[in-house]
Amino acid sequence: MSYEPNGWQESTLGENLARAGVKRRDFLKFCGGLAAVFALGNHATDTAHAAPVTAEQIADQLSALTKPNVVWLQLQECTGCMESTLRSGGTTVEEVILNLLSVNYNELVMAASGAAANKALDDTNAEPHILVVNGSIPLGANGAYCTIGGKSAEQVLRESAENATAILAVGACAVWGSVQASKPNPTGAVGVDAIITDKPVINVSGCPPIGEVITATVAYILTHDDLPKTDSEGRPLFAYDQRIHDSCPRRAHFDAGEFVRTFDDAGARNGWCLYEVGCKGPSTFSACPVIQWNLHTSWPIGAGHPCIGCTEKDFFDRFTPFYQTLPDVTGLGVEATAQQVGWGLVGATVAGVGLHAGVTAARRASATRTQVDTPLRAFGDSTVWLPTPSSRRPEPPATPPAAAPQTTDEPGKAE
Repeated sequence: MSYEPNGWQESTLGENLARAGVKRRDFLKFCGGLAAVFALGNHATDTAHAAPVTAEQIADQLSALTKPNVVWLQLQECTGCMESTLRSGGTTVEEVILNLLSVNYNELVMAASGAAANKALDDTNAEPHILVVNGSIPLGANGAYCTIGGKSAEQVLRESAENATAILAVGACAVWGSVQASKPNPTGAVGVDAIITDKPVINVSGCPPIGEVITATVAYILTHDDLPKTDSEGRPLFAYDQRIHDSCPRRAHFDAGEFVRTFDDAGARNGWCLYEVGCKGPSTFSACPVIQWNLHTSWPIGAGHPCIGCTEKDFFDRFTPFYQTLPDVTGLGVEATAQQVGWGLVGATVAGVGLHAGVTAARRASATRTQVDTPLRAFGDSTVWLPTPSSRRPEPPATPPAAAPQTTDEPGKAE
């Protein structure tokens, strides 16, 4: 679906930025961040969807645009996705919300309320606009679980989607319903694409997604006059075309059979792989290891917490209990299983790593996962195989070697 910039304001983005006192250098820094995000995916090699390769090119294209109108809905959700957007590291919230876009309606951050807010929504819905949706749509009890201005969330969504030129479902709630859509789903929550079936919906998944991925998806639409290429679940390929496992800095420990067995054991303190304490990185597609969070400060695995797979559909039903080992992960038939690596099959591991690189490249070129969900056994719905003690690699030493520094309580000191 082509993005048609009808109904935009007359002033260009560059003029609005200049009036707001935003320096070219600062704008280039923001565009450089976008260029880095776009470069993550496979789409740049496709001439039909070739992305700008430099910050200057993106800045020139964005500066020439007039500001698009945006309706940003907050439906059945926790506001976490908007919080993530406001913490997008490339620019300040004022620049993103007030200068890059004309967000005419966002009840979470707008000053207007009541009749004035409803009028802003109705007026913007009457014109072509970008529609961003946070939150699920509860269908139970005739929509009574979430109403805005006396209208159900479903009615608000349908009215806002009618003249939308691009629709973004941002966050796990908007993509598939998230926790409230998990069993037994008393509210009847569903995602945006279960309601809007006559237009493409771009699913920016995550609970919440990384702020830069949200803003980059909007910027992609503005700089390409088109929607980004997506995988079979509607997620932009530039941010969701490889597994967390592929780029995880702890991957070498997985290949070596070095696993954290309990939190705060010697393996945890040494930064070993979190697979055996429930990490879902081998089955989760996201750019978390590369972009990270809060100005590239950290991310869950970097902070010592296993990935819970929040960018995947139905993750709450499929991956809980979160701290149990994901059964029989085999890396799509390429890598040895974690248990086999733990037995010391180093030769198989080395061969698997080489094959993994080739298959990952071929997989990215063919762009994409099958339409059918990966056959993972849902925890709680079937027996979970847990390694027996005899199949585990010996525990790491409980104490460091004698030559290592002594344990200290001072922050930042090695143990």
